[in-house]
Amino acid sequence: MSQLQAILDYQEADRELYAIERELSSSEERKKYVTLKKFWDSAPEKLDAMEAKAAAFKAEAEALIKRYEQVEATISDFENFEELVSDGADISFYRKKAQSVSEQLKKVKAEINALTANIKAADEEYQKLKKQVISAKKQLVAAKEAYEAVKASKADKKAEIEKKLQAFVGKIDEAAMAKYQAKRKEKVFPVFVELYGNRCSACSMDLPLVACSKLEGGNVIECDHCHRFIYKK
Repeated sequence: MSQLQAILDYQEADRELYAIERELSSSEERKKYVTLKKFWDSAPEKLDAMEAKAAAFKAEAEALIKRYEQVEATISDFENFEELVSDGADISFYRKKAQSVSEQLKKVKAEINALTANIKAADEEYQKLKKQVISAKKQLVAAKEAYEAVKASKADKKAEIEKKLQAFVGKIDEAAMAKYQAKRKEKVFPVFVELYGNRCSACSMDLPLVACSKLEGGNVIECDHCHRFIYKK
């Protein structure tokens, strides 16, 4: 048996295994498990981000308190306003200052309201995330069990095919098998395809005559488009 025929026979047996892998990969059980697993794995990062947001809100609140205290200290300048006026103080100066203080108070109040709204939104987000994490933990266990059950239902068939594939060990050149397995890991299947006219039978790319001539004598070439190995019978 030629090396090419041996690897083509291997590929034919491997086709069944690939089909099972595709079936498992596209199963609803796996999709649900993967989705929940991704959420569960990303939960700590999301919680850390919320903690950082809470720390930022705390710093902002402390800054607003300081600004409020500063404005409050400025207000104390007006406690003896009547006495200052009777002593001949410039009323227009204090009127402008009072207006400035009033504007500062409005600005601080607006920022406090905005901060309060942000804190409320962050708390709602946290409570929602907390519920999702608790729910995901319960669902993840069930989803994993369901996916494991689906895999278990295919285990005997997979073992049977893998035993069949093992019988090819020693019949196929190691370098050729390494190339095959590399493509297989990239989800390229079938790995070896037949020349159809002067085209790749997988992607229909035209091959130059020089490339086609290299296929004589059982040689193979790699398709520049789909990267499968092309052979000629």
